[in-house]
Amino acid sequence: MEITPIAYIRSDFQEKFGIPRQSGLVEALRAEVVFAPEYRVPEAVRGLEDFSHIWLIWEFSQARREGWSPTVRPPRLGGNRRLGVFATRAPFRPNALGLSAVRLEAVEPDAPRGPVLHVSGADLLDGTPIYDIKPYIPYADAIPGASGGFTDRVDRLLLAVDCPPDLLERVPTEKREALLAVLAQDPRPSYQEDPDRVYGMAFAGLQVRFTVGGNMLTVREIEK
Repeated sequence: MEITPIAYIRSDFQEKFGIPRQSGLVEALRAEVVFAPEYRVPEAVRGLEDFSHIWLIWEFSQARREGWSPTVRPPRLGGNRRLGVFATRAPFRPNALGLSAVRLEAVEPDAPRGPVLHVSGADLLDGTPIYDIKPYIPYADAIPGASGGFTDRVDRLLLAVDCPPDLLERVPTEKREALLAVLAQDPRPSYQEDPDRVYGMAFAGLQVRFTVGGNMLTVREIEK
């Protein structure tokens, strides 16, 4: 079976580093789903506005590689323990497909670019190809008492973020909440704990540099 992208995401992430590890972790993130020309048909999204969330099925387009490995090292386990690839959401898979549940903020059926879906909480790189869109159905998709495997045993503590006001002013007002929330998620790989290392993250056309010591992330520079 051959599949082709039906749409592409437009997000504030120009590179993989810094993207939340799962969808929905940073609700303040805003993105747009823009359909490919042959799918810019308003009738195709009729009724979608009645749903609060949607599923996006997409490709890890920056993780393509020849072959595959049956085991991977999940970053949240420190990068030292191997698990079966099908027990993780790692991007390096036999078929590099991702699945994200995002909040549907608005449906713009008659935009100049054709129908546009405005979403929040997306964990996708800008330009990521999307292969399908399905409505999130609470009675079927939310399973009470479900077990989260190794993710239930991994701490998900948020970092405190210290961003000097003069640096934060360089960020567009509507992007500040999202940036601070992304930084609080700790973009670093779990195995990197050097307090003197300066990390750089591209976000919304800005380069954000920071250090992390203990539970405190300190923003050192923000520039275009």
